[in-house]
Amino acid sequence: MSETIVIAEIVKGAVHPTTSELITAANALGSQPTVIVPCADASVADGAAQFSGSAKVIAAKSDVFSNYDAAGWAAALDAVAPAGVLITSASPQSKDLAARLAARRGISVVQDVVKIEGGNLTSPIYSGKAMQTVSLTGDAVVSVRPNVFDSSGSGGSGDVSVVDTTGNVATAVQEFMARASTRLDVAEANIIVSGGRGMGSPANFSHLEAIADTIGAAVGASRAAVDTWDEIPHSMQVGQTGKTVNPNLYIAVGISGAIQHLAGMRSSKYIVAINKDADAPIFQHADYGIVATWEEALPVLQSSLASMMS
Repeated sequence: MSETIVIAEIVKGAVHPTTSELITAANALGSQPTVIVPCADASVADGAAQFSGSAKVIAAKSDVFSNYDAAGWAAALDAVAPAGVLITSASPQSKDLAARLAARRGISVVQDVVKIEGGNLTSPIYSGKAMQTVSLTGDAVVSVRPNVFDSSGSGGSGDVSVVDTTGNVATAVQEFMARASTRLDVAEANIIVSGGRGMGSPANFSHLEAIADTIGAAVGASRAAVDTWDEIPHSMQVGQTGKTVNPNLYIAVGISGAIQHLAGMRSSKYIVAINKDADAPIFQHADYGIVATWEEALPVLQSSLASMMS
């Protein structure tokens, strides 16, 4: 079965309890889902983290989520959500969103589902005069009727990952440093700042080195960077064919997140990703992601860290 992704139901800027029913529906498909929370403030996602039954909660942070706009929401969520079966509520707004997400991805949509047995989905047709059952064989978008599935219950305690697409880099940097400081013991912190081919040229690694010098970190690189530029030595490579690292804080800049690179750093305690591509796989594994170019993000990060260390 494909990965399942629940799009949290948002009502008046907060996670609606119906979201816990969506988690139950996702579990009926055979796997614990990733819950994506559309929000303008990442703290909203804490409302989804309290529900049990999910594998991970991602706060998709963007200004577009301040007010509902069907096209804007669909585009933003399409960029953040991984491939798989997307599950939404069957509220009027979310049914609209489900249809638009399915159209963007070129996959089927099944609306108003009231029963899930294995890969079989049952929903009413002809104004409820009959029921149809369809078999789910691949990726799709599914809207689930409220008050049909049981709540998944409370008691969840997972950490919330953030993918920040607001474009407000200064605020994003401040937020990820605040979040990291609550997770890490500064006295024992070890940090790696790694660059990928998205850095543009080996000369731009000097910006990573400046940050590393400020906070006493090491500089790493992806295989793509090592293979592309002779100036980046293999000794810097983090990944399956390079070094396996386990720092408290790993900052990946311009790295897409190929599985070979993830194999070398995914056990890091706190992962921050900076990439201009919201679709980059690295965001699915990061504790905090900033959608921005390195030119936008690194000067702000350098300034903020310098102020902290002074």
